[in-house]
Amino acid sequence: MQDPTVELARELIRRPSVTPDDAGCQVLIAERLARMGFRIEPMPFGEVHNLWARRGEQGPLLCLAGHTDVVPPGPREAWRHDPFDPVIEDGRLYGRGAADMKGSLAAMVTACERFLARHPDHRGSLAFLLTSDEEGPAVDGTARVVRALQARGERIDWALVGEPTAERSAGDVIKNGRRGSLSGRLRVIGRQGHVAYPDKADNPIHRFAPALAELVAAEWDRGNEHFPPTTFQVSNIQAGTGAGNVIPGELEAWFNFRYSTETSAEALRARVEEILRRHAVPHELAWEHSGEPFLTPAGELVEAVRAAVRRVAGIEPRLSTSGGTSDGRFIAPTGAQVVELGPCNATIHQADEHVAVEELVRLSAIYEAVLDALLVP
Repeated sequence: MQDPTVELARELIRRPSVTPDDAGCQVLIAERLARMGFRIEPMPFGEVHNLWARRGEQGPLLCLAGHTDVVPPGPREAWRHDPFDPVIEDGRLYGRGAADMKGSLAAMVTACERFLARHPDHRGSLAFLLTSDEEGPAVDGTARVVRALQARGERIDWALVGEPTAERSAGDVIKNGRRGSLSGRLRVIGRQGHVAYPDKADNPIHRFAPALAELVAAEWDRGNEHFPPTTFQVSNIQAGTGAGNVIPGELEAWFNFRYSTETSAEALRARVEEILRRHAVPHELAWEHSGEPFLTPAGELVEAVRAAVRRVAGIEPRLSTSGGTSDGRFIAPTGAQVVELGPCNATIHQADEHVAVEELVRLSAIYEAVLDALLVP
């Protein structure tokens, strides 16, 4: 008989929940949670499906958080198997979302089933916060649910997010924070003309080049014991008409900062603008701030997760704040302790995304051990 965690993961993968479509994943999970005594509350906003499910009325509140949406699978021919037809091969479960993060969600549900069978009268409260808008704009998902919870006075004390954090096997890396993310979309304004008459044109590439060199070479900060130094990366740059004898009239560049707690979005914006002004770059610049950096220092949640990993996996986990953003950035500002723990991230967002079957079983046991540590008197 198939392990319950693996079977639930397969059921979730069969549902093609490409952002922002949930494709029935939350209904499936809600049915399991309702049988455990959770109060089920769908919280849709626009096209986004969100689920808040809570068991218990008193604090402290432990929230298991994650997303049911996945990124598009890309060309079918790039996959060994259909991305939404989960297949187990050589001890690995293949399918879109196997690692990011339907496997984690399945592990959370089965961990709760075993825990509640042993401790139906646990202390505090247990909740699930699920969204179908993590891989997309992340506007009408966790951020909106958190604001709604705050408005009615519900406070999350601990949040365990099931993002894929492991490098080799579940538990080896715990994310106890994330860097902030600030993006800019720059339009450098020039004047189109013939390359033979540069005096009658204004080349935006030439205008931008010295400023770009300074932006790339700049030291934004040196990081600290928890965060690496802030980084600046250009992701897209475009200018020109395609003709070899035309000076372009404008240049567009997209760039991103992943920044540490040693600086701020306001400071980064101000410094970029200062560099552009100093180099006399005529421009328009639009900013998008996706989230502040956050850090959960050593405390109840971090120690409970570390102890659970040691107990189940027999390894010493490493704390990290590397990688991209997660929905933890919306929960942490409320004062909650936030930790991320999930399966290996080596194949996420790739063709042939997969997770080891034994890793999902181990992950469910680790989650159950966290519940024991935090919710058993």
